Amino acid sequence: MTLFAFLIGLSIGLGLVVWQRSRLHHRFRRLVREFRANPNDQTKHTSAAQLALTITQQQRIQHDLQIQLDGYRTLFEQAPIGFLQVDDENRLVWCNVQARSLLHIPPSDGTDSIRLLLELVRSYELDQLVEQTRNAEKPCQKEWVFYPVSPDPNKISQQTGYPLRGYGFPLPHHQVGVFLESREEAELLKQQRDRWSSDVAHELKTPLTSIRLVAETLEYRVDPALRGWIKRLINETTRLSTLVQDLLELSHLERALPQVLTCETVNLPELIQAAWMSLEPLAQKKQLQFDYQGSDRLPIQVDQNRIYRVLINLLDNSIKHSPPWGVVQVNLRSKTRDSDPAIHADAEWVVMEVIDAGPGFPESDLPFVFERFYKTDPSRAQVSSASSTPTVKSEDFPDNDLAMGDLQRRSSTGLGLAIVQQIVEAHRGEVEARNYPETGGACLTVRLPRRYNPDMPVSL
Repeated sequence: MTLFAFLIGLSIGLGLVVWQRSRLHHRFRRLVREFRANPNDQTKHTSAAQLALTITQQQRIQHDLQIQLDGYRTLFEQAPIGFLQVDDENRLVWCNVQARSLLHIPPSDGTDSIRLLLELVRSYELDQLVEQTRNAEKPCQKEWVFYPVSPDPNKISQQTGYPLRGYGFPLPHHQVGVFLESREEAELLKQQRDRWSSDVAHELKTPLTSIRLVAETLEYRVDPALRGWIKRLINETTRLSTLVQDLLELSHLERALPQVLTCETVNLPELIQAAWMSLEPLAQKKQLQFDYQGSDRLPIQVDQNRIYRVLINLLDNSIKHSPPWGVVQVNLRSKTRDSDPAIHADAEWVVMEVIDAGPGFPESDLPFVFERFYKTDPSRAQVSSASSTPTVKSEDFPDNDLAMGDLQRRSSTGLGLAIVQQIVEAHRGEVEARNYPETGGACLTVRLPRRYNPDMPVSL
C-alpha cells in the first residue's frame, strides 16, 4: 500500500508540472495576440514592455519547472522499481535504469530515436497492460512471467523467466506510465514455504499413522472408564492426519496443475448429486435438507476427479456450518458474456452457488477465506446459542465415528477452500466468497468454462 501511494504521488506531481507549463504557454499566446492586434504605438510600447516582462517571468518559471522536472527524473532514476513511459502510439519515450535492467532494454545509442515498445521488449503482457490502462483511463495492475529474448542464439536455452508485476497509470495525451516490480524474491519465498510444508507433512505422516494404530489397538484393552481418553486421542490423531494429507495434496496441486488435468465431458448435475450422496450420512446427523436448483443435464469439460473434490469440500463446508434442520442450497446455471457482466469472455460459462444458512463470513474476513490455514471468527464455527433453531446435543448422536465432536472438528484444517481455489483456477475458472442476502449464510460461487482451454488466462 505504501508503494502504491508513492506511485500515485509521483504521478500527480508530474501531472501538475505538465498542467502548469501548459497554462503558462496559453497565457503567453494570449499576450502575443493582444500585442499584434493593437495599432497604437504607445500601447505597442507598453505591450512590448509587458511582453518582455512576461517572457522573463515565464523563463524564470520555466527554469524552476525544469529544475523540478530534473529532480523528479533523478528520483525516478534512483527508484528501486522500474518506470517507463510510452506515447499514444506505444513508442517508448523514457525509462529508468531499473526498467532497463528488468526488461533487458539495451542502453540508448545517443541518437534520441523513439522506437516501439514491442520492438524493444518482446512482452505481450506488458503491451496488453499499456492498452488496458489507456482504454480504461484508470490505474491497472497485471502480473506475468517475463522471458527475455537474447540476441545470441546459443544462450536461448539458458535463459529463464522471472515474475513481474506492473502498475499502469494514464498520462495526458493518451500516454501511459508503467511502474515495474520484480516478484522473484516473493516467489522464491513462496516456493521455500511450500517446500517446507511438504517436507514436514511427509515426515509427520508415518508417525501419525503409527500413533493412531496403537491408540485403536488400546481402545478396547483399557478400562471402560478410560476409553473416552483413547477415543479423544484417536480423533485428534485423525484430525492431524487429515491436515497432513491436505498439505500434501495442496503441494501436489501447486506443482502439477494444470499439466496433469485429464479433462472429459461430464454431466455436472450428476456429479453434484454424487458428491451430496457421499456426504448425506453427515447431513442426516443434523437433519439437513439438500435443495438443488438447476437443469438436470449440463455437460461441461473438466477433470472429473478434481471437480468432485471441489464439490466435496464445498458441500462439506456448508454442512459443517449449517444449523440443525437447515437447508444446503446449490444453484447451477449457464451464463454468457451478454447475460452476466462478471463473465468477460466470449465462451459460455457455468456458474454454481453453494449456499448454507449459517452465520456467514465476517465481512472483514471475506478477502482471506481462500488463504492457507484460514479460520474465520469462532462464531462461524458454531451455531449461535441465541438462535431459535433447536440445538443438537452430543447425546443425540450414537457413539461412532460421526459423533458430534467429529462433526465439529471435521475439515477444520483451513486448507479445504485453498484446495478448491487451486483446482478451479487450474481449470481457468474463478471462485468467490460472499454472504447470501436471503439467508445470511455463506455463499461460495464457482465459475467454470464449459470447454477447458489451457491458453485462457487464469483469472476471468
